[in-house]
Amino acid sequence: MRKEPWLVVAVVVFVLAGGAAWWWWQQQQTPPAAPVAEAARPAPPVVPPPPVAAAAPAIRHPIEAPVEAAGALDPTAALIDLFGRPTVLSTFRLDDFPRRFVATVDNLGRSSAPSGIWPIEPSSGQLVVEPAGADAVIGADNSRRYTPFVLLVEGVDVARAVATYRRLYPLFQRAYEELGYPGRYFNDRVVEVIDLLLATPATATPPKVRLPIINGPVQPKRPWLLYQFDDPALESMAAGQKILLRMGPENSRRMKSRLVEIRRLLVSPKGS
Repeated sequence: MRKEPWLVVAVVVFVLAGGAAWWWWQQQQTPPAAPVAEAARPAPPVVPPPPVAAAAPAIRHPIEAPVEAAGALDPTAALIDLFGRPTVLSTFRLDDFPRRFVATVDNLGRSSAPSGIWPIEPSSGQLVVEPAGADAVIGADNSRRYTPFVLLVEGVDVARAVATYRRLYPLFQRAYEELGYPGRYFNDRVVEVIDLLLATPATATPPKVRLPIINGPVQPKRPWLLYQFDDPALESMAAGQKILLRMGPENSRRMKSRLVEIRRLLVSPKGS
């Protein structure tokens, strides 16, 4: 029987035993490896500070309103004291008057001022137009529709009217903020709109107007409400400016004269 296989086995066992002994010796001689440091935790995300709210616009034309109890701020009573009961009951829309007044003033400086929210009843009748060749212009008699309103404005004492405005100003300011202008000052908007109205140009001739073309079987019942200025420059003006143009040059001049007085008192610290 050959003995070489056993010799091979003996050599393998010897090598394995020697290798094991060498590994044990190495473990005794080699210092233990330093423990692996725990993986650094990621730094928490840097949260930027909340943005600083934009400062409210500086008040340009402050109103010094008298200090009165909230119950004393009665718009209806103030209007009756200023205009008289018959005029107020027949001309003014007293429901939610502060909101109507504020919204209308703001809208006069914009592209549209819906008459449904005006604080006064709109002028009666319809826009009077006259033919001018192939075109149409605002008729001379159209200004008569605005005569009652112009007389109403001219008949009231401006100083008393501004004093009433000052007394009711807390109601107007609150209504302005509730309409979507928190942090804005209503009297600044009033002066801004007055300046815009005063900048309305005077036309040398009656402005041309036109009705928009409406296709379809349904036609408007009151087409005079749809008249537009033929001149794009006039049509692009603010609603209040277009009302002055429709009033006619004489009424417009008289209204501007009143607006100059009102503006002077509104920008004065005490209306002096």
